[in-house]
Amino acid sequence: MADSTRFRHRGREVSRVEAFSDVVFGFALTLIVVSLEVPQTYKELMQIMRGFPAFAICFAILTWVWHCHHTFFRRYALTNEYTIFLNTVLLFLVLFYTYPLKFIFSIVTGQVANPYGNARNLFVIYGLGYAGIFAVLLLMYQHAWSKREELELNDYELYDTRTAMIMYSSYIAIGLLSTAIAIFANRSWIAWAGLIYFLIGPVSALIGFKRGTKREAMATAALSPE
Repeated sequence: MADSTRFRHRGREVSRVEAFSDVVFGFALTLIVVSLEVPQTYKELMQIMRGFPAFAICFAILTWVWHCHHTFFRRYALTNEYTIFLNTVLLFLVLFYTYPLKFIFSIVTGQVANPYGNARNLFVIYGLGYAGIFAVLLLMYQHAWSKREELELNDYELYDTRTAMIMYSSYIAIGLLSTAIAIFANRSWIAWAGLIYFLIGPVSALIGFKRGTKREAMATAALSPE
């Protein structure tokens, strides 16, 4: 009975869409690599090591996006034309987003001097890219929701699908809020366009706790004898 509450994976084999996507994600990771050359001197090694924090952050973010992508295809195994279109847009955004991602975290970690006069534009680019990626993931989940009868989603799977849509909507809101701050805030408030992303953790935890608690209640009710 416990297994019936889990999300059934419909994608048991890697599709061509996923295989192509993995290649693109792998290429994006190579674009953020600290250095393609082996250092020849201690000074060169130290220069590379200064770029490690920015690389680690970018690596974690891209891996997070890849995991969201992976989870979607494991859950629903959709490969119709609309899904392929959305997936193509997502991959385009990931590649376009890679260099701004690396640049902005190189500034945050002190590897690159902060061009303060350009901070507004940097946060706008970053915020729109961040919101765009999760907007596409949201559209992919909405498409899966529209195919719920065809996919034969049970009550738990429908609930988890809605949870994912709520979660991604919150990420989009954070990205757009950051963009709005960058565009409209006074110069002294520009830093908040970056600090606002610290809301991701608490917001994710809050949504996860509330939705998870309700899901557990659903499972407990289903297991209780009538």
